[in-house]
Amino acid sequence: MRASFALIISGLILAQQVQAAPWCSVDAAPDKFIKSLRDDADKRAADHPRAVSRLHTEGTLPHQGIWDQSIEAKKDLPLMRELALVWRSKHDKSALERLTPLLDAWAGVYQPSYNPIDETDFDALIDAYAIAQADLPAATRDKVAALLHGFGAGYIDQMQRTVKPGKSSWINNWQSHRIKLATLAAVALGDARLFDAARTQFRRQLNQNLRPNGVSIDFEERDALHYTVYDLEPLVRAAMAARTRGEDWLNLPADNGATLAAGLNWLLPYALGEKTHEEYVHTTVKFDLQRRDAGVPGFTGQWEPRSSGQLYWLASTLDARYLPVAQGLINEAPWIGACWQRP
Repeated sequence: MRASFALIISGLILAQQVQAAPWCSVDAAPDKFIKSLRDDADKRAADHPRAVSRLHTEGTLPHQGIWDQSIEAKKDLPLMRELALVWRSKHDKSALERLTPLLDAWAGVYQPSYNPIDETDFDALIDAYAIAQADLPAATRDKVAALLHGFGAGYIDQMQRTVKPGKSSWINNWQSHRIKLATLAAVALGDARLFDAARTQFRRQLNQNLRPNGVSIDFEERDALHYTVYDLEPLVRAAMAARTRGEDWLNLPADNGATLAAGLNWLLPYALGEKTHEEYVHTTVKFDLQRRDAGVPGFTGQWEPRSSGQLYWLASTLDARYLPVAQGLINEAPWIGACWQRP
């Protein structure tokens, strides 16, 4: 189902009034989602947790360094969220019994590197904690809370202390992923001080990362809609967390007038297929060309609108007028449908 850009954009001007909400606003997830989550959790399962003290894939190609080990270890992260959602929906004791040792293992050995590209997938661990914390053993809950505080406080400290004008990793998608992890950790922990600091960084990122018309620094640097999506998605997840505290970050304006909604709306004509884009033709980043030459998928040719499907499903939890876009791109991801009620 395709909606026209003009019809959608006309309804996305006014800011919404937002009420505070729980982390998961779905009362009872559809059985089809729970079955899908359980099936996927069974596929990701291992004989023991794959926890490691460090992950590193950023800036490397497959089989370089600890890339392969990190990819294998990361399978535990969405597995945690899936098990937490199954537990929440069905109170399947086996799901909680599988989740607890996974959380224990990772909270016991992982040392944050504060590389947000390596660590962005920890949003799934934060989801799992936020969803299941009331039912976790106290010792597990305390260990995971300590890890989350390390993420939240560490990333906030980095962003407050490190000011490098012109250094792209402090204004591009890297910063968006820092903000996502810091905001999710702050909200999951109920830490008002960290949340206030995360809000400041969110607005600062809008101001330095987005033009008032919604064009991102990432698009200007990489000439790639892939990185536009990769930049906006963590900001949407941060806005979803802020919504649970009654704040509307979708329409929160930066000093330059930029908003997260403007970024999503700028991408809309491409997501709807009304415009097309040849990826990375004028990228300024050497690693993009290395991945293209190595045959990594997605680093040449036209951008595929379906790759923005998850972004718009997430955005639809903030504003239902993105829902027709999401539905026209991909089927809803079960982990989204099992937790976040669309408005």
